[in-house]
Amino acid sequence: MTGRSEGGKKLRLALFASGSGTNAEAIVRACRQGDSGPLPMVEPVIVICDKPQAQVLERTQSLSVPSRVFPAKDYPDRKSHEEAILGTLRALDVDVICLAGYMRLIGKTLIDAFPWKILNIHPSLLPSFPGMSAHRDAIEYGVRYTGVTVHFVDEGMDTGPILVQKVEPVRQDDTEVSLADRMRPLEHAAYIEALSLLASGSVSVVGRRVFF
Repeated sequence: MTGRSEGGKKLRLALFASGSGTNAEAIVRACRQGDSGPLPMVEPVIVICDKPQAQVLERTQSLSVPSRVFPAKDYPDRKSHEEAILGTLRALDVDVICLAGYMRLIGKTLIDAFPWKILNIHPSLLPSFPGMSAHRDAIEYGVRYTGVTVHFVDEGMDTGPILVQKVEPVRQDDTEVSLADRMRPLEHAAYIEALSLLASGSVSVVGRRVFF
């Protein structure tokens, strides 16, 4: 099993972000809707950011979510950077991490500390079009459908077991910008669904397959 919400205890969530923070904001708002909302058993407790000027810090501050900034340049290597972050996560008793536009690969330090408890969202139907240019790659390849994938994080890039996927048609006049704009609500819905599954306590990972 991954996640935990047994006995009425909420999942304590850390949001990792580097940019505008639209996914992070959508998740926080979903959590704040109470028992009538989609994430009554998830509590955002910290935003972890590596960019001091990132817009996500303003977005989540307005929602009263604490944040900590860990610029990578302040640390000699990835291991020491992640060890510093891990200290904060452990102090807050964090259960689950969501990468919401976090522009750094997660390394072994965090993966080992949170096995199958780190989620990432990618703007394609993985394993198609991994990496940084998924929208452009989908349009240039000429696919009729693309989508979003929420997956568990392993040590590869966009290679972890898949939890949720949602599909979006690619229009003939789409650009990277128009496709990204249209898929943003789909990203929010997919992430909220994935967190709801984790909070149910019924998710398990066997090899590359996710069961719930």
